[in-house]
Amino acid sequence: MNIILFDDEGRTDLLPLCYTRPCADLRVGILTIADKWSHYLDCKVSYLTQDYLSQKFPSLFTDDNYYVNGRLLPNEDVASAILNLKKEEALYMGGKLIIYRSTSKFSTESLESAHITRSVEIKCETVDFLYDIFSLNGEEIKKDFKILTKDKVSAELSSTNTLIGNEIFAEEDVSIEAAVLNSTNGPIYLGKNSIVLEGSLIKGPFALCEGSTIKMGAKIYGDTTVGPECKVGGEVSNTVFWGRSNKGHDGFLGNSVIGEWCNMGADTNCSNLKNNYAQIKLWNYTKSRFLNTSLQFCGLIMGDHSKCGINTMFNTGTVVGVSANIFGASFPRNFIPSFTWGGATGFATYTETKAFETARLVMQRRSRELDEQEKNILIHIFNDSSKQRFWENRPLNT
Repeated sequence: MNIILFDDEGRTDLLPLCYTRPCADLRVGILTIADKWSHYLDCKVSYLTQDYLSQKFPSLFTDDNYYVNGRLLPNEDVASAILNLKKEEALYMGGKLIIYRSTSKFSTESLESAHITRSVEIKCETVDFLYDIFSLNGEEIKKDFKILTKDKVSAELSSTNTLIGNEIFAEEDVSIEAAVLNSTNGPIYLGKNSIVLEGSLIKGPFALCEGSTIKMGAKIYGDTTVGPECKVGGEVSNTVFWGRSNKGHDGFLGNSVIGEWCNMGADTNCSNLKNNYAQIKLWNYTKSRFLNTSLQFCGLIMGDHSKCGINTMFNTGTVVGVSANIFGASFPRNFIPSFTWGGATGFATYTETKAFETARLVMQRRSRELDEQEKNILIHIFNDSSKQRFWENRPLNT
């Protein structure tokens, strides 16, 4: 099967996280959406996304293509429905194209006008808004845990650990000593070459992906995923780290999503509950305003390559764009545009040259390179997000 995961107009509701990746590259649970499809259908996948992302995330077309909405979370029923599709037939949900089998080659724009011979409405689950990522994360961890551990035996863990429950699985070369792991409310998955340092307290559902580290004395509550090559400490609850990001020190982070190549300074804290217990509003890029989430708990959304200094305090429901550098006393605004430098006392533009230099040094630490492909993506984001940096658009005083 040739699966092509396409981005539709719902992509902009998932900015800033989808500024740097297609929707299907979002991590929800242990795996990214694309990885889930690979496991469910035992196939390779490609992407149909924005032009500026297509070099890094290319499309592969054949004479029999299955176009799958990149925000769709797979399950056994949806996988079965795909297998029963005939050519030029499609599946919809609420009038939105979900899956289409076709011999034709499409772009993201032309897909909407495809000639479909028969369509069927189905019920399925999609990632529609940023907060869906952490809201759905616990159940997705459970689903991914079954996929990744099927017919496998966990590596044996040291007797210095306290293990509660019977849903704890460790891949090979996991290092963990003197930790407490409680899986009574959901599974705990420890990826290959991951490390859990002494004194850590972890409740499931929880996933620690390959090459990541939980720092000494960390308190990790359920529905949390730490993606590959991260370092995480302090107190964390219902949070998804996409990967290669650090929260290595004390401080609270809850009901949040942190992108790739992010770093949080010591004692960074985010509020995930308003003092009056009211429902939380979150910045929406499609509408260019704050929208009600209907949630009582919502913390921080941080785009790729963003950083914050020590003692940074984020208000309830804060959205930080790509490549922002936040620092200083008091709470910054609830929406911080991409390529922002500053904090509560004011903002300036984080120029491309300075941002690239920081990104290059950060990526070098994990043996990665800021190549021209990555630079071109960031340049596009810099230009596209200029309209959100309000201080650049103020008229000059005369």
